[in-house]
Amino acid sequence: QVQLVESGGGLVQAGGSLRLSCAASGRTFSFNVMGWFRQAPGKEREFVAAIGSSAYSTSYADSVKGRFSISRDNAKATVYLQMNSLKPEDTAVYYCAAVSSIVVPRTSSQYHYWGQGTQVTVSS
Repeated sequence: QVQLVESGGGLVQAGGSLRLSCAASGRTFSFNVMGWFRQAPGKEREFVAAIGSSAYSTSYADSVKGRFSISRDNAKATVYLQMNSLKPEDTAVYYCAAVSSIVVPRTSSQYHYWGQGTQVTVSS
């Protein structure tokens, strides 16, 4: 059994910060890559950030570069998304995802495990 549970979402004003967490449980040995996606109402799910087994292997969507930072604590099987300088357009449900891969994919179909999502709302 595998579970990914996101937390840390909430309501914040533009320019503020939030840190999302995703805790993995179950058979997590093969979770080589973990990532974050988001989906706003009426929009398709989009890639946000991902991280490989090494802290050197990261990938970010252009829209969040310089504002968001992804990190992981392998001992705790947890991945984080630090979100700074939040904008109203960042409002979405944020999903944690995981996969075993030799690359850091940016497409949702390449991820095998998903969390339930956590709502992030940024007000102006």
